[in-house]
Amino acid sequence: LGWAAWKTYLGRPHTNGIRCDAMRILGSALRRSRPEEALLVLEANLALTRRCLPHDKVGMLIAQANLANCLGELGRDEEALVLLREVYARRVAMHGVSDERTILAGTNVTASSVMLQLWDESKTFLRDQLLPAARHTLGPNHHMTLGLNQNLVVALASDPKCTRDDLLEAESI
Repeated sequence: LGWAAWKTYLGRPHTNGIRCDAMRILGSALRRSRPEEALLVLEANLALTRRCLPHDKVGMLIAQANLANCLGELGRDEEALVLLREVYARRVAMHGVSDERTILAGTNVTASSVMLQLWDESKTFLRDQLLPAARHTLGPNHHMTLGLNQNLVVALASDPKCTRDDLLEAESI
């Protein structure tokens, strides 16, 4: 499907949004079976979006998030986290901290920072920004809020410097 989309729209001008979408679809399809090749396609997609469609802020964020996810799948977690932080910051600037798309972008940041064992950063970000916004906007039983709670529990309980209070907080969640 990805190759079909790419071949269909390949002849369109570089500034054509559908061509960029086809490249994004191709990169996403390749991620499952050939992630190294997907990385090249997703990097090209981001470069093309930056060069030819700089006004498409949402398309830029999607291209960055797709590239970050691919980097993470390839074990390049530090590089992925840099991109995920940038996507989150731009989502906050565009939509505010309580927007569902912003919360999703923040969820990706916390998952990546927990995986990298950045315990203090994860706990602070979750407690001070993300969980309050998710609880307010989505409610306490929404799947994203529950996932954020889970990330906080992991950050609290896995930190080698965790205190008894941290463990009690994790247990109460």
